[in-house]
Amino acid sequence: MNVAAPSTVTSSEGALDAPKLGQRDFDTLAQLIESHAGIRMPPTKRTMVEGRLRRRLRQHGMTSYAEYCRFLFKDGGLDEELSHLIDAITTNKTEFFREPKHFDFLVSHTLPDMLSRNIGTHRPMNFWSAGSSIGAEAYTLAMILSDQQVVYPDFRFHILGTDVCTTVLQTARKAIYPEEMAEPIPHDMRRRYLMRSRNRQAATIRMAPEVRVLTDFRQLNFMDEAYKLRERQDVVFCRNVIIYFDNVVRTAVLSRICECIAPGGYLFMGHSETITGIRLPLRQVAPTVHIRT
Repeated sequence: MNVAAPSTVTSSEGALDAPKLGQRDFDTLAQLIESHAGIRMPPTKRTMVEGRLRRRLRQHGMTSYAEYCRFLFKDGGLDEELSHLIDAITTNKTEFFREPKHFDFLVSHTLPDMLSRNIGTHRPMNFWSAGSSIGAEAYTLAMILSDQQVVYPDFRFHILGTDVCTTVLQTARKAIYPEEMAEPIPHDMRRRYLMRSRNRQAATIRMAPEVRVLTDFRQLNFMDEAYKLRERQDVVFCRNVIIYFDNVVRTAVLSRICECIAPGGYLFMGHSETITGIRLPLRQVAPTVHIRT
């Protein structure tokens, strides 16, 4: 593979400024990111990639992106570095109770429907937060579903959160967040399910143990040929994920997700996402909410 010469910029005073990502190195990295994670990196993303990978250069004591590419593709560093590269590139915007109408629909329609079919009583109801990031969506589900156990005393459930990024999964397992992230959580839920740090200067909260025990987190790459989940899922939240994929990858990912959903199970997608034009075993029951046929 041809690798461009190191590209840096020197100021008028002669000091070395931050390295710049050349087009050839960007194209090489973009191809790697798309092939491994399915995330498109058009030319407009070059500055973003440059900024996010600068820390990796510092970590390795490198002075150019060309040197980084040599490390990846010629010096055998790809295996050990790939997960760090993907962690740096992936966008992990998340918050508690994001797109709240989905949770309203879950409580008012999905749960009564599933429980009427004895799903969640004869066996635990399986929930999957696909693209779970730091765990805010999974823990939102855990709080809401825990409240529903007052209404349905026999109701049992389990939540799986997956993401390609190992760094965010570590955060999800620790379940410690900045205090301001708790703002969207209703006050009564905050009292029941959140713990404040004993160090008042830390300004952090942590999910209570009874919530954490309801969730598992593990790595899953949407580009894998099959998603090896132990059981079929009854409710899948895959929101604001497929917007990063092109049509071919989007179709393949959604098809594999559908294979993991039990017949009659629900798929919740982001409000900006659509399956129009894609043949899938799904029937729409509400905006961006579908049932597996």
